[in-house]
Amino acid sequence: MGLKKRTKPMAEFNVSSLTDIIFLLLIFFMLTSGVVSPNALNLQLPGNSSVPSNSSKRTDEVRIETDGHFFLNGRATSLLLLEEEMKFRNSNAPQPYTFVIAPDPGTPVEHVVTIMDMALRLNLNAILSSEGKKQVNTPGEFKFNR
Repeated sequence: MGLKKRTKPMAEFNVSSLTDIIFLLLIFFMLTSGVVSPNALNLQLPGNSSVPSNSSKRTDEVRIETDGHFFLNGRATSLLLLEEEMKFRNSNAPQPYTFVIAPDPGTPVEHVVTIMDMALRLNLNAILSSEGKKQVNTPGEFKFNR
């Protein structure tokens, strides 16, 4: 007597465990996305504004030379003195203190990032100047001055 078992392949796929895993991943990403905060700089690029500017308001300028020397409104300063001055000016300002970062052409990015990082730590507004003032020396030749 030859009894033969008939085994048919199942055409069904059990997805109940798969949905549990998807829901666990969804909950994990929802919880961790609230923890992650973007580490961004409060940097404003110069451009046109619809708000009329107040001509009496003067913005301070931090100039950075290619060799890493810092100047605040034309006065040479060190990084520590610059940070103390920025803290003082921010404490006396009615709104967040705003200043312009004006690197010389060819300044290493590390020096600019140092000033941006200082602005982030002190919660200041920094405007990165992309060009210097053009002054005509001879016909057809321009020189950048700060």
